[in-house]
Amino acid sequence: MAVISGDGVFSHACVGASDLAQSTKFYDAALAPLGVNNLGAFGDAAMLYGKDKPAFLVLKPGNGEAPSGNGVTIGFAAASQADVDAFHAAGLAAGGSCEGAPGPRGHLPGAYAAYLRDPAGNKVCSYHFTAA
Repeated sequence: MAVISGDGVFSHACVGASDLAQSTKFYDAALAPLGVNNLGAFGDAAMLYGKDKPAFLVLKPGNGEAPSGNGVTIGFAAASQADVDAFHAAGLAAGGSCEGAPGPRGHLPGAYAAYLRDPAGNKVCSYHFTAA
């Protein structure tokens, strides 16, 4: 079993899934353009994602209740604006909904981003930063 990676600040991030198979389809598609891969199941209630080691988990909530992430956003780094665009397009095609089309973000110099809601309603985004 893979070890959760951590990055010096976080050990990992999680989002809840009402339907793990549907959420897995969404994240497989949306994260692929960013180089984030499905690293396999963690038991029967979670899927692990990362580049080399797991850092992002999609899971069925342990208490059996519907996931609730209102006010929470998880951002994924992109190597280019084209990768942000691909993240957004793939996520929409895989059952996500738009929470902000790809484009510049005036609140952060050099920021280009896109926002999605996954099938369970979690908000995720991808950002690429250029020189301001």
